[in-house]
Amino acid sequence: MPPTELLATNRAALEAEKDRLSRQLAALGGGTNGSDLDHNFADSGQVAAEVGEARSLAGSLEDQLAAVQEALDRIDDGTYGLCQNCGQPIGDARLEAMPETRWCINCAGRA
Repeated sequence: MPPTELLATNRAALEAEKDRLSRQLAALGGGTNGSDLDHNFADSGQVAAEVGEARSLAGSLEDQLAAVQEALDRIDDGTYGLCQNCGQPIGDARLEAMPETRWCINCAGRA
């Protein structure tokens, strides 16, 4: 398990990232279903493209948010800092750079 100071720092960073991602998703709001777009616009292809982009962005944000929440859950259950593939400790430097990481550097290339 990482040192207590690193856990506290990473928890704070993960909580801040969770808030940021949640705000971005909320700001997209209806953008994922196209209800806020002008469907009378002459170029319906453009409307469809904008809806697709909003959905893609929302999906990416949701994936990132899930990874952050999973990291917070691992902190809570005491498994944070252990590779989910091999079970070995994840290096502190890697956790500092990527607090939501699930894999050690050796397993990251295989995942």
